[in-house]
Amino acid sequence: MRATTIHAPFELRVEDVPEPVVQLPTDAVVRVLRACICGSDLWAYRGEAARQPGQRIGHEFLGVVEETGSEVSTVRRGDLVVAPFMWSDGVCDYCREGLTTSCEHGGFWGSVGYDGGQGEAVRVPFADGTLVRLPKDAASDDHLLSALLTLSDVLGTGHHAALGAGVRPGATVAVVGDGAVGLCAVLAARRLGAERIIALGRHEVRTDIARRFGATDVVAERGDAAVEAVRELTRGQGAHAVVEAVGTEQSMRTAVDITRDGGAIGFVGVPHGSGTGLDLGVMFDRNLALRGGVAPVRAYIPDLLPDVLDGTIDPSPVFDMTVGIEDVPAGYKAMDERTALKVLVTNG
Repeated sequence: MRATTIHAPFELRVEDVPEPVVQLPTDAVVRVLRACICGSDLWAYRGEAARQPGQRIGHEFLGVVEETGSEVSTVRRGDLVVAPFMWSDGVCDYCREGLTTSCEHGGFWGSVGYDGGQGEAVRVPFADGTLVRLPKDAASDDHLLSALLTLSDVLGTGHHAALGAGVRPGATVAVVGDGAVGLCAVLAARRLGAERIIALGRHEVRTDIARRFGATDVVAERGDAAVEAVRELTRGQGAHAVVEAVGTEQSMRTAVDITRDGGAIGFVGVPHGSGTGLDLGVMFDRNLALRGGVAPVRAYIPDLLPDVLDGTIDPSPVFDMTVGIEDVPAGYKAMDERTALKVLVTNG
C-alpha cells in the first residue's frame, strides 16, 4: 500500500510499504477513507520533533474496517469508524476515568513500528477501546465525512480546552490562536453556552471562520496591544474563560493577562519555546486556574458525535485544502507556509 513517511526535515515521501495485517487478537485493520494533516505534524516536518528516517506520520483518520482479530467485538468488517489520535485499551484505570491519553497500553499513530494515519490502511491496536462506529451511510456524504474526521483530534481538543477553561452558559470566553484547534474551541465554547466569545487572531480568512463558528469579537493585535484590546472589550476585567491554543511563551503570557480574576485557562497548545509564560505569583494573587494538556478525545466522541451528525455543529470549514495521498507532501508545504489552515487527505 501507499503511505507517507518522513526521512528528514522537509523531506516527506509517499512510498510503498507492507499492507497492515492483524497481529494480535485485539487488532483491527482499517482502510482509510479520510485523513488530514495536523499543525502538530509540522514540528516533525520542520525537524523540531525527532523522527527516525522512514517513520510513518499522521494521526487523524477515519475509514472502513477490513479485518478484525478474534477478540474484537464492538466493530466488524464493513463498519465505518473514526479513530482518535491515540489508541487506548478502554479498560485500564485511566481509560475508565476518561483519561484515555494516559492509557497503560496506549500509543500514538506513527510511533516507531506502527502505522500512521496518512496512508491507505492502518493496523489499529485495541480496536474495541479505540474505534468508534459511525453511520455507514455517512461514507457517501463528503461534507459529513469531513465534519466527522475532526472528531479524531481538533474538535475534541477544542472541546477539552473549553472544558479546562470552565466555559459555561453566560460566560465571556477568549481564544488565543486562530489555528484549527483554536477555531474548534470557539465552536465548543458556543456549544457550551458562552455568551461572548473573543477570538484572537491575525488572519482574516481564519477569523472569518471564527465568526461563523460563534465568535462575537475579533482581536487582531498581539502582545500588550492584544491584552489592552481584550480588557477594553470586557470593562477592564478580562474573560472568565480563556483558551490557549498556540503553545508559545508569548501566547501563554497573553492568556494569563486577559483572564479575569478568578477565571481559568484551558491550555492545549503543544508547548514549545524558551519558557512557559507563567508566573505562579501572578496566578496565586489573581486566583487563576490552569487546566488542560493532551486531550482525551476518545472519551469525548460519544458526546460530540450526535451534534455533528444532526448538524448542530459543523466543524468542516477548518479544512480549506484537499489533496490525494500522493500529494501529502504538498499539503505539508502549504500548511508550513500558512497558505492552508488544515489539509484534508482523501483516499478514493
